[in-house]
Amino acid sequence: MKKALKNVSFVFLLLKMCIVFGQETSTQKRIVIDVGHGGKDSGAIGINGIQEKDIALNIANAILKLNNESDTPLDIYLTRYNDTLISLSNRTKLARALKADLFVSLHSNHSDNPNTRGIEIYVAPSKSEYSEQSVWFAYQLQNQIKKQLGFESRGVKFANFQVLRDTIEYCSSILFEIGFLSNLDEKSYFTNDTNVTMLAHTLLIFLIHADL
Repeated sequence: MKKALKNVSFVFLLLKMCIVFGQETSTQKRIVIDVGHGGKDSGAIGINGIQEKDIALNIANAILKLNNESDTPLDIYLTRYNDTLISLSNRTKLARALKADLFVSLHSNHSDNPNTRGIEIYVAPSKSEYSEQSVWFAYQLQNQIKKQLGFESRGVKFANFQVLRDTIEYCSSILFEIGFLSNLDEKSYFTNDTNVTMLAHTLLIFLIHADL
């Protein structure tokens, strides 16, 4: 990033999905946003005690709010809607139950070096019919975040994270590390509501134009 940067329970949600599928006639694409960590799992802890789980939830809720206010909202679901710990396997089971077209896992980073900064986007190294599209989405999102918000990029990378490994067989999936909470500039960015809204808007526009 440049210095000047331009619960519903899991079971209840699955029951709700059964009702939705029973009434569904639309072919609208379905997106699952995986809100990293939660509950007793704080994730990365940054400057002044800022927690990764809270940043991920703030961004996800901002995306959901903007989407719900849209004239033509996307079919978006979160893996958690409050500060609740959902297991990695249940996160991917939800995506499978929803028959998701795209799975986006939101996280933020940490480093012992306070000068480390920038975004990272991961895709699964295993191959499937969705691998090429996942890589394409990762590069497209990287470019949008750099162009619209001025974040530096540390690149698109491959990693065998469980949420990617367990979703790549049936949908496109990416894991987005949105900056470093150990970096003062990036930590400050995420504690500003206007910045969070701008980031959420950029992510939503990316999702709207994703060719699923």
